Amino acid sequence: MNKPLRRLSILVALMFLAIMASTTYHQFFNAQALNNDSRNVRSLYREYGNHRGPIVASNGQILVESVPVDSPFGFMRTFSGRNPTQAQMYAPVTGYFSIVNGLTGIERAENDYLNGSAAALWVNRLRGLFTGEDRRGASVELTIVPAIQQAAWDALGGQRGAVTVINPQTGAILAMVSKPSYDPNDLAIHSTAVAGQRFQDLVNAPHDPLLNRNIATLYPPGSTFKLVTAAAALETGTVTDGQLIPAPNSYTLPGTSHALNNFGGASCSPTGEMTMHDAMVISCNTAFAMLGVELGAEALANQAMRFGFNSPFEIPMHTAVSGFPPVAGLTPDRQALSGIGQGDVTSTPLQMAVVAAAIANHGVIMQPYLVQQVRDPDLQTIYAATPEQLGQAINSTTAEALTQMMLDTVNRGTGTGARISGVQVAGKTGTAQTAPGVPPHAWFVAFAPAANPTVAVAVVVEQGGNLASEATGGRVAAPIARAVIQAALAQ
Repeated sequence: MNKPLRRLSILVALMFLAIMASTTYHQFFNAQALNNDSRNVRSLYREYGNHRGPIVASNGQILVESVPVDSPFGFMRTFSGRNPTQAQMYAPVTGYFSIVNGLTGIERAENDYLNGSAAALWVNRLRGLFTGEDRRGASVELTIVPAIQQAAWDALGGQRGAVTVINPQTGAILAMVSKPSYDPNDLAIHSTAVAGQRFQDLVNAPHDPLLNRNIATLYPPGSTFKLVTAAAALETGTVTDGQLIPAPNSYTLPGTSHALNNFGGASCSPTGEMTMHDAMVISCNTAFAMLGVELGAEALANQAMRFGFNSPFEIPMHTAVSGFPPVAGLTPDRQALSGIGQGDVTSTPLQMAVVAAAIANHGVIMQPYLVQQVRDPDLQTIYAATPEQLGQAINSTTAEALTQMMLDTVNRGTGTGARISGVQVAGKTGTAQTAPGVPPHAWFVAFAPAANPTVAVAVVVEQGGNLASEATGGRVAAPIARAVIQAALAQ
């Protein structure tokens, strides 16, 4: 073979090797990425051409199902029987399933079960090879209780905000409402052009209706964070609940000329001091700001992290990380603001519900979760949730002291709007400032019955809701919590 032919042969051989390597890479090593690519039409037909499993509530109510349709895709994902109000009510939990816009919520987090590709469903897939049956997805059963979800939805009304409800003994999430919301049926249609336009309309809509505010929005927690500050004081032995602490009418933040006042310019005590217990009951800002400075950044940060701050939850959706600022950069004036849940402290409603639930559960934090069990197409259970302890946030003595403070807050303090006849409700209000001239967020966290809690709740109403700048957590958020607790205790 002459030299030119030999070179040509080598070149051709190298080209064949390159083609083989490329094909091997794309068909084997890159197969999953290609299958998951939203532009892969064959993947879309496979997803919609198989029966996707249903998502159901704790009582068996079908929240999402796949309905056969005369279309190349085979099935239409249907939310709450196409009832727009019901679909909106559950949308923050279920998420959407869309040809062009992807998946969110439980639809995404539990996709392997729902589309039948999970490892636990291999027997069903193997059987299908012999029987010729199409692949069927598993059913995902949630912890959501429809009656509690409905009560939270109705109580929040037309206001923007979120409501998270947890069983403090298990961590099961009993309700999760976020407003404004959207109808996932609008995104599940098979017209890519229309589905894409509807998605853009939602993206451009005011106040982001696609957002699940319970787990994705970070708010200043305001005075609800005083529970964490008080916990730090009790755990470190800095202050006892009955010990007198400074509570002046005004407090100049250390190193600044800025004066911190109590809400509405009120006086906490004619003597300028009061017990930490009473300071919690009336939500005295100056007392807890000064306590925050006395405790120091490290004690506050450690206690916040023991409650779950600075770490995400998996419920199974990913959650935003509620944040307590880095200790190294926390100056005394920022420590003071942190003590009252302002400054650089941020929290999701889920996080504050976890704080309330931990106090209710003798200081033990339970892993919050949304999925109770998963059943294969033959209705055999292939996954069942087991309550899991995440840690001990506070000791039982501290939990009892905080409970008594929260009981008095509802019985005679700022949280009387949550009182329920015949039920001992423990709660804490919060009125979180955001920016000058902007109405505050109204907060309330609570649990009940105080002696043996079965429900813990966190409510946030953005920018004062219906009362705007006149809002407080006690006037706006506490009545919502009361309605939710009543619904939960009626189950």
